[in-house]
Amino acid sequence: MTARPFDPASFDPKDPDPWLALYLDDSLPFDDKAKAALLEGNRSYARRFLLPASRPFIFLFFVLVKIFRRFFRKWPHAPKTLHRLIYWGLKTFARPEANLLILRHFNIGTEILAFIKANVPGVEINSHPLRPMTLADLKDNTFLQHDLNIYNFIIELNRGLRAQGREIETPARIDFSPISDGGFDLEAFPDKWHNFVDVQTAVEFYTPIYALFLSDHDFVRAANSLQLDETIGIYLARILGSDYHMSLINNHHPMVPLSTFQAGFRLMMHGYDAEALHGHLREMKRRQQAEDAAKSSSFVGDAVATSG
Repeated sequence: MTARPFDPASFDPKDPDPWLALYLDDSLPFDDKAKAALLEGNRSYARRFLLPASRPFIFLFFVLVKIFRRFFRKWPHAPKTLHRLIYWGLKTFARPEANLLILRHFNIGTEILAFIKANVPGVEINSHPLRPMTLADLKDNTFLQHDLNIYNFIIELNRGLRAQGREIETPARIDFSPISDGGFDLEAFPDKWHNFVDVQTAVEFYTPIYALFLSDHDFVRAANSLQLDETIGIYLARILGSDYHMSLINNHHPMVPLSTFQAGFRLMMHGYDAEALHGHLREMKRRQQAEDAAKSSSFVGDAVATSG
């Protein structure tokens, strides 16, 4: 599936399209298909009209769930039912662009953690990579496992470093092999008349449902995990020897946790942060490959000159 293109030829100086401006802007290292998918959702009817109109009802439902959870903190806890509901909802109502962004997120999250692991040798980390290529793959507790992955990764990484009296350092040569440089082989998503919901509207609707079908402990842990974007950014800064990418991160440190009522918006920013970090690593990978190619070409040229 490819998002509908933003055509530069459609530019009208008397009525410039704000979404075209954002698509053409290259200040963020976003994948072109991901950017187009996000912007298509932003300018959709659902995002501009359905979401604002629904927010009071979503908030009221969320309040009722929070009150319910004051008395029933562990029941119900039905992650399998939750994931089946998410799968059904995305398959039935979500735009193809929304489903593209959601499946991309798990794949790029897996690659970012694998990148850190590859560049901090000697520390044992038990990985649980998530590579959903179809919507049906989400039924395997993918959302919950995504939250567990980040916490387990941070605990195992830092426990191993502390045991060895080490810190994350910039390696002599950074290993970019875990970062892919292209699209993912995702299925063709449903695109019928009822597939009209953009990714942010879907996220806002699902947040209180997430709180209802997970225990209070699991939901709060999942909501706070969104603020770990800055933590991951700091690890990357130590590996890369540069903090340039920190300006791309919007979810900040969970030492001061935010209200779970903000989880829907922070989840959107989490997706944004992950795309920006992955795009930055992809650019650095290309830069390293270009430098290697230039060095190889120079070496060959020197060898030919010497033999001549």
